[in-house]
Amino acid sequence: MIHETIKGVDISMLKEVESLGGEYFINNENTDIFDILRVNGVNVIRLRLWVDPYDEKGAPYLGGTNDLNTTIELAKRAKAQNMSFMLNLHYSDFWTDPKKQTKPKEWTSLTGEALINQVYDYTKNVLQICRDNDVMPDYIQIGNEITNGMLWPEGKTPTYLFDERKFEDEENEGNENSYYNLSQLLKAGIHATREMASSKHLKIILHLDFGGANDLYRRWFDEISKYALDYDIIGLSYYPYWHGDLNELKFNLDDISQRYSKDVLIVETAYAFTDKAPANEDSIFNKELADIAGYSPSIQGQKKFLYDVMKTVQDVGGPHHKGLGIVYWEPAWLPVKGTSWSSLEGMKYGNDMANTGNHWANQGLFDFNGNALDSLKVFNDF
Repeated sequence: MIHETIKGVDISMLKEVESLGGEYFINNENTDIFDILRVNGVNVIRLRLWVDPYDEKGAPYLGGTNDLNTTIELAKRAKAQNMSFMLNLHYSDFWTDPKKQTKPKEWTSLTGEALINQVYDYTKNVLQICRDNDVMPDYIQIGNEITNGMLWPEGKTPTYLFDERKFEDEENEGNENSYYNLSQLLKAGIHATREMASSKHLKIILHLDFGGANDLYRRWFDEISKYALDYDIIGLSYYPYWHGDLNELKFNLDDISQRYSKDVLIVETAYAFTDKAPANEDSIFNKELADIAGYSPSIQGQKKFLYDVMKTVQDVGGPHHKGLGIVYWEPAWLPVKGTSWSSLEGMKYGNDMANTGNHWANQGLFDFNGNALDSLKVFNDF
């Protein structure tokens, strides 16, 4: 079966940016961003969902403050352009990734069967509201970057040590019960999804980070496969300055798609069009990361990376077409005044403290003023 190539973007930050005055331009003309994305070949919109991204005083955590109303609003705009919708459930009130998987505030006391039931009920309720609003997703992630599990501590698994590229328990293989516990939480979300989906059209994704680490994927999916989870796609994050080179990515994609008989999809990737940060902002990306990645920090370098990673994924599985495509992470996060990855209270919630602001703007597919870059045109090449 030949799949349509997924040419996706995650624009979960969009409502926050637009509410602060952010605008988008193509050929110097102010244009709705969904129109810009569509004419450049984008066909999938990924949106994250947090349970309750507000502090005790009702102030937003920022980072898009992606509650259900915000997600529904953006999904409607995507569906109006005949784009597919990928829903990214974090099962948290704020950011989740391998170093933080904080339970929602209202779920803190839940454990065991009560927590499993809550995952089921929450997932089913979200999808019912999506259905009621005519925005049923086409793809759904049960968790975000669940390399080390989710809904900690109950769903925690052995930690993959990023710098050492090994599991913390590699010498003794760790506690298998941790993968069992995680599998029960995942099954609850999957079961709710299958009940709400009218057919297998809604594809379920399990998503880890570090796309070039084959040892991570083999260990994690070997363990989770013992529990016969009903999912469709292995999702990966791949940032070339953190997650290995394209040869490592290709090896991993080829191996896991064959080993687990699953389609594979890069659900997060990005690269910078400059190593300069906007005025008065910090930046994750710098010249040192460009040197690691091997692409120039320029529009041409960004364009070359985007083409190379899409071609790498497209070629997975040869004639069996196991590589579905990519989703570019936050290409439209402009450095407008007031936008931030987090409020102070949001940082405290996730126990992840850093400077406020937009640290991602130089990895967008729009310049700091909202002008569409030439690299955005690469999607039309596939």
